[in-house]
Amino acid sequence: MPNIRPLPPELVNQIAAGEVIERPASVVKELVENSLDAGATRIEIDIEEGGARLIRVRDDGSGIAADQLALAVAAHATSKIASFADLERVATLGFRGEALPSIASVSRFALTSRPREQGAAFRLEVDGGRAQAPRPAPHPPGSSVEVRDLFYNVPARRKFMRAERTEFGHIDELVKSLALARTHIEFRLGHNGKPLRLFKPARDEAAALARVAEVLGPDFPAQSLRVEHRAAGLALGGWVGLPTAARAQPDQQYFYVNGRQVRDRVVAHAVRQAYADVLFHGRHPAYVLFLELDPEGVDVNVHPAKHEVRFREARLVHDFLFRTLHEAIAETRAGATAPQLAVAPPAAAAAASQAPRAGAWRGQAPLRLGVREAAGDPYAALLGTAGTALASAPAAAAPPQPQDGETPPLGFALAQLAGIYVLAENADGLVLVDMHAAHERVTYEKLKAAQACDGIRSQLLLVPLALAVSEREAAAAEEHAGTLAALGLELDRSGPQQVTLRRVPALLDGADAAQLARDVLADLVAQGSSRRLEELQNELLSTMACHGSVRAHRRLTLPEMNALLREMEATERSGQCNHGRPTWTQLSVAELDRLFMRGR
Repeated sequence: MPNIRPLPPELVNQIAAGEVIERPASVVKELVENSLDAGATRIEIDIEEGGARLIRVRDDGSGIAADQLALAVAAHATSKIASFADLERVATLGFRGEALPSIASVSRFALTSRPREQGAAFRLEVDGGRAQAPRPAPHPPGSSVEVRDLFYNVPARRKFMRAERTEFGHIDELVKSLALARTHIEFRLGHNGKPLRLFKPARDEAAALARVAEVLGPDFPAQSLRVEHRAAGLALGGWVGLPTAARAQPDQQYFYVNGRQVRDRVVAHAVRQAYADVLFHGRHPAYVLFLELDPEGVDVNVHPAKHEVRFREARLVHDFLFRTLHEAIAETRAGATAPQLAVAPPAAAAAASQAPRAGAWRGQAPLRLGVREAAGDPYAALLGTAGTALASAPAAAAPPQPQDGETPPLGFALAQLAGIYVLAENADGLVLVDMHAAHERVTYEKLKAAQACDGIRSQLLLVPLALAVSEREAAAAEEHAGTLAALGLELDRSGPQQVTLRRVPALLDGADAAQLARDVLADLVAQGSSRRLEELQNELLSTMACHGSVRAHRRLTLPEMNALLREMEATERSGQCNHGRPTWTQLSVAELDRLFMRGR
């Protein structure tokens, strides 16, 4: 029988390095986070050969005393926590005490540091985990860490490193994400002796937004919404991209919890649901969001590299994020100026949602289009039952005229182009509207409002369905029975691992009832809540709205065009249609002048 024996410290550190140090960017992350925890206001990062040859991080932080340098590279030695109570309220980025010894065990490592109260700096060198005695060295107050020849003594790990350009790309992305989180700190990044990035400290919100534009591109500020909201001990701030500015890849999504960038499925699910009604298929929103909550409400010690967190009240966090972003996106009305939009508190938002929408501009008659197109359509009967305002076209009337020099955001209609687009003039210049896409959103939002007012009607299944589910899913059905019934889904727990489905929402007649129930229960187990029923009903309402909206090549009168413009201004999410396509665009007079080279 083999003998049980303790592992040598060098091997312990190399095993830890395998968990913490995935690539050169992981080293940069750990070192820069240490600098931030040390109170640095300026951090310089120098890289050679993508980090394989050299990683140097220099800061002006509090520094490390000479007699503490050896402890800094000892396993699980840290100044950041001292008890389990500290671990439950971690407020620093690093705290595990394994980063420096892990890095030092797989590289040629040097740490030079000088606290401000110390007369001289000292340097500690570690080669493959073997530390030398600290010796004096020149250095200003602060610390420098040099990591040379990463993985030189672990050839298998070094072979997994990618090309220099790829590895540096990961480092560059990391620095950008850190710069977004700490806008008051100066970051400098150089590669192979060349300075590549300089993020100057931001002293106000305008400068902070300028830094965001440096990372996400100069168009992001004009194509984003500012979000600030507090409730239930949670605070969310930052910027979310407009649905019409969504991207093909999720490459501009930055989410921070108490200043720490994280990847979390609860967060991802909440954001995805908030955008579900406005994004084009396969597109991804851009955002920079900061969630603040009591440190006791989040466990940051669930992953060695601290990429993931676990919320103690995951459902509360999910619902807070969803509702905050959902309300913010709802304010993307056509004609609104994006950077001025902000999410309203729930009470104000609820009051706004119940306010009359039609005829929002000086008593303009509501838009009533679509019945002629819906005649003989199989969805026509549903559009009546949904209680929409679709009826006959409005009587001919002169379009409203501006009073006291005022002009509505989308202006007044001038003409119709190709039977598809409405051309209008506002204070800024020319407005172009896709009339079918715009009316589709208007109709869709009315259908949803009508459905919400009338409640969700359910219908009894001719033969109840007995479904085999997991024990956790059966328990979720029992726990959330009231909520499910309010959504039109009646599920009874009929055994330890069985439920019986008796009713389904009337709007979803013909859907796979068994699969629907299983999907909802899976959501309840995974997320603590489910919007699957609402999403499926919205898909049907969206289809109904599409069939009930004004079609291309129908000639509209000026009053009809103006009625559409006023409805767009008063309708939530009218900046894009149900499928995420933009409904309108603006060409300013200055842009038109450039097109025709006026003034040159």
